[in-house]
Amino acid sequence: MTQTVQLSGLTINQQLLDFIEHEALPESGISSSHFWQSFANIIKDLSDDNAKLLTKRDDLQTQIDNWHQDNFGDKFNFANYKQFLTDIGYLAPVVDDFSISTENVDAELATMAGPQLVVPIMNARFAINAVNARWGSLYDALYGTDVISSEDGAEKTGAYNPVRGAKVISFAKDYLDQAIPLTTGSHKNVVAYHLNEQQLMVSLSNGEQSTLQDANAFIGFTGSVNLPKTLVFKHNGLHLELVFDATSNIGKSDPSTLSDVVLESALTTIMDCEDSVAAVDGEDKVIAYRNWLGLMKGNLTENIKKGGQEFTRIMNADRNYQSLSGETVTLKGRSLMFVRNVGHLMTINAIIDSQGREIPEGILDAMITSLIALHDIKGNSGHSNSSEGSIYIVKPKMHGPDEVKFADTLFSCVEDALALPRNTIKIGIMDEERRTSVNLKNCIHAAKERVVFINTGFLDRTGDEIHTSMAAGPMARKADIKLTPWIGAYENNNVDAGLACGFSQKAQIGKGMWPIPDQMANMIATKINHVEAGANTAWVPSPTAATLHALHYHRVDVFELQQQLIQRESANLDDILTIPLATDTNWSDTEITEELDNNAQGILGYVVRWIDQGIGCSKVPDINDVGLMEDRATLRISSQHIANWLHHDICSKEQVQASLEKMAKIVDGQNANDPSYQSMSDDFENNIAFKAASALVFCGAKQPSGYTEPLLHQFRLDKKSSAS
Repeated sequence: MTQTVQLSGLTINQQLLDFIEHEALPESGISSSHFWQSFANIIKDLSDDNAKLLTKRDDLQTQIDNWHQDNFGDKFNFANYKQFLTDIGYLAPVVDDFSISTENVDAELATMAGPQLVVPIMNARFAINAVNARWGSLYDALYGTDVISSEDGAEKTGAYNPVRGAKVISFAKDYLDQAIPLTTGSHKNVVAYHLNEQQLMVSLSNGEQSTLQDANAFIGFTGSVNLPKTLVFKHNGLHLELVFDATSNIGKSDPSTLSDVVLESALTTIMDCEDSVAAVDGEDKVIAYRNWLGLMKGNLTENIKKGGQEFTRIMNADRNYQSLSGETVTLKGRSLMFVRNVGHLMTINAIIDSQGREIPEGILDAMITSLIALHDIKGNSGHSNSSEGSIYIVKPKMHGPDEVKFADTLFSCVEDALALPRNTIKIGIMDEERRTSVNLKNCIHAAKERVVFINTGFLDRTGDEIHTSMAAGPMARKADIKLTPWIGAYENNNVDAGLACGFSQKAQIGKGMWPIPDQMANMIATKINHVEAGANTAWVPSPTAATLHALHYHRVDVFELQQQLIQRESANLDDILTIPLATDTNWSDTEITEELDNNAQGILGYVVRWIDQGIGCSKVPDINDVGLMEDRATLRISSQHIANWLHHDICSKEQVQASLEKMAKIVDGQNANDPSYQSMSDDFENNIAFKAASALVFCGAKQPSGYTEPLLHQFRLDKKSSAS
């Protein structure tokens, strides 16, 4: 049995209590008695309001389902549909024009543009790697990925391949010609970089001297004026560093001894307590909170075994350079960190309130993650996170302005409890639910004094699109949904609304994740679309991807582009409301089976790790053995898609069951080399992971907003109980 303690009318998980008392509260300036009484008051004051918001979600969904049933097929009229959404309050009257007034925002969010990482907070190694991904080697990122072709003898071998290395160097120097161009000549022809009292000079292979086209791009150096070890530059607000080492494989073959190009990469990282973790009880939450505390105090470490060696990974220090005028230039060595709390839906047994109810997990996260962030604000860390004294919380899965306003109220209550000035806690609004998308301006207005971020979440947004219109008709095939009008309008609307509300150079406008971590050449070719859309950040799946995506922000001056985009016509609300129904459902049995198998394989591949191993996000091989980053958002799409087809008799329950059983065997085979893996196909009736996957599909139409969390948590708790 889990041990609990009674305090301030709350029943608290013993491990959570011990963590807060002995690790989080000391040096925070907050007493134990004040903390627990304030927390109990917040729970008492806000839990019912939280529940009312969820009831409103259900009521609206019921009305929408009933309307679609009464106006099905040829009876559907778009104008009537839009008026109906207005009448029931789904579409709110648009607020007057305004600009956000958020203050004390760090430069990484306001005046800089660059990649953003999202990592599971329960994995300390991933968290440290991410926070250290502020800087990344371009040479390593190119050499180790498919951005550089393996043709013509340039294969990745065990030892350094100079042919591949030459391709890397050529690519990198082409990039330098774009980012820090010379007055004459190319970086490919530089034989020496040297400094004098006034500026950086280069010597070219033809004997000529050259300077930078923009002398102000040079920031500083390490080493000496006569023999610099590194040179640092700035372009489009991002820094890049040239590293010189005549003893390295690359440096000794380069006339200038240039051995690497290091890019400022992941400006920001979201430490995720939500979609990418599997935290279902107090013990799990302590793991997440303890890692967040280590990050906020700057002392998180992880012992690593790699290549036969063992070492301890720590958080990077800041980087110091000397300017030509003799001043010290300090640049941040780490990503600026957000923490993503959970949404409003889930409750958790880590704390039971005075009425015997599990408390809302979002209230728990807000209070504990903010308490922990006090250590950064109070300077209890050798590695500062926010230079502006702010706490950054991403709030996901909110439906409409009332729910954003509730989050704003919650954060105000937490600030009062922790003696923080109003709006110290900043909010990042995930634009990933349909009722938020169509009321985005109102949502921003509801948090206009603390908002620092709006970000499209295409995956969750698609899941909600399917669930909201579950009764409207059968959805298009999953790949075809991406081609329907609402997606482009939704993505454009996010930028349009952000710019109209004054986000440019005040806050982030973000775009979603690149889902295929092994296809970096494809990412380089296509993800620049996110930058060209006017977003000053976009999600990437790894530190390597962050370094490569940083190249895009050197190619496009986002803030200059935003000034042009402000003038364009805003996205059309009617397009956003267009439901992605199939225009023709005359699919063959083979096509239906292919769609079911694709969905079922993705569901099972993700769920089996979630339930059996507590892994909330990982690279899961798809039906074609292509590794895809999967989390609960991708699961939501696949389970809702099958549920929709079942609801409209595109397929039968028997067909779906057959697909699940067939794909379970495929997934078992894909995980055959994992010694901790437990086969599903050995016992379909009793395997908890298989039962969870099946429930997500067969009960999908009834899940609140199509979310997967209620069932995942239930079955994960069952699994943990059976294991104990």
